Amino acid sequence: MSFRTFRHWGGTMIAHYTNGNVLAVKKLLRHKRIENTMKYIHMIHFKDDEFDVATATTVEEAKQLAAVGFEKFDEVQGIHVYRKPKRFNA
Repeated sequence: MSFRTFRHWGGTMIAHYTNGNVLAVKKLLRHKRIENTMKYIHMIHFKDDEFDVATATTVEEAKQLAAVGFEKFDEVQGIHVYRKPKRFNA
């Protein structure tokens, strides 16, 4: 194990948690060239089928879900359905 291994792991984790936001990873790793940052991004496989799901029936519940990263997905019989991509162990 080397410092480079931990740096690569950290960059990959930042990319995962920011849903592949290249500019955020570039800034945090202090890269000058975007090509260097792309080495961390291309190794991540985002799964579109794994979500945390929650429902809201009031405006206050909807605000709370939006504040923690949920986005509205659907509405069924007056119940608003929200989802956000699952993370590793979060």
